Amino acid sequence: MAAASGTQIVGLLFGGRSGEHEVSIVSAAAIFAALQDDANRARYTVLPFYIRKDGIWMGGDTASAVLSSKKPLEAEEGSENRRDRWNFPAAAADVDVWFPILHGPNGEDGTIQGLLTLMQVPFVGSGVLGSSVGMDKIAMKAAFEKAELPQVPYATVDRAEIWSNPCVFPKLCDDIEAALGYPCFVKPANLGSSVGIAKVRTRAELEAALDSAASYDRRIVVEAGVTAREVECAILGNDVPKASVVGEITFESDFYDYETKYTDGLAQLVIPAELPEKVTAKIRELAIEAFRAVDASGLSRVDFFYVETTGELFLNEINTLPGFTALSMYPQLWANSDVPFPELVHRLIQLAIERAQPAR
Repeated sequence: MAAASGTQIVGLLFGGRSGEHEVSIVSAAAIFAALQDDANRARYTVLPFYIRKDGIWMGGDTASAVLSSKKPLEAEEGSENRRDRWNFPAAAADVDVWFPILHGPNGEDGTIQGLLTLMQVPFVGSGVLGSSVGMDKIAMKAAFEKAELPQVPYATVDRAEIWSNPCVFPKLCDDIEAALGYPCFVKPANLGSSVGIAKVRTRAELEAALDSAASYDRRIVVEAGVTAREVECAILGNDVPKASVVGEITFESDFYDYETKYTDGLAQLVIPAELPEKVTAKIRELAIEAFRAVDASGLSRVDFFYVETTGELFLNEINTLPGFTALSMYPQLWANSDVPFPELVHRLIQLAIERAQPAR
């Protein structure tokens, strides 16, 4: 497909081989709509590329149909030939800048970023390092610790320690109880959208949660629980990143789990968050520091715990490729910072092109 005169071809890449496949499609549909804005239509021609759940790339009418329906395609019978995974649609060669909106493993963990880097075409978001460090909660926490950013107490665990002989596992649980107490949170290191996360209050729940987390990932992190408000800040930029207003997530469930995140009405976004001015300023400052600590670029959402009774702030995590529907926290934070959705998408594409320019 030829680009309209004077426009750049944007490859909108979505779907992917992760549990967040469906979320990716919804994010991509919102970005596609933003690129149909009058100003963006004069700047860009959009080519959608859909990665099926089995890893097969689809372009043209098939990718457009998935965007329109917002429903994934199932793998076709006989599609297990691994050669098919390297047969990219011919139009991929025409792309001037990629906009990958692939959430979770194989999408925001540095793998697709490595492929796009090898293609030598600019792409939106963090590079290999920022993506991989931001995705792995253990590596992320190590980077934050090196940067002396405040975090709740935590412990790291390997699957081999959990699925070990009967003498090792009880000692592991003893150590976690002594170091962190209850309640605490057990999290697979490399999954997004709260998949596999459990809040535990007893030894039996701890043992079950560790076993469950080990089925998702060989690296697990356990964090001390805190009674706190959950607040978030969005970052936009490369070498000179900017922070948005601060937002807050409120919910009635025990914690911000997968069901609460993706079920309408179970969570509410409060933007801007009702916080003391000095707390807001500190959150924005720490968010930029976290962005730099993992070498992120383009965009990120940085999540915090604010303990109102003590005034303490704890950095929870950074998400280098956050949900991007029109109602997601990241674009909402920028909309409330005077950057409307279509303009936000334009700025991200320009930041990708800027980052790809050779150093002067």
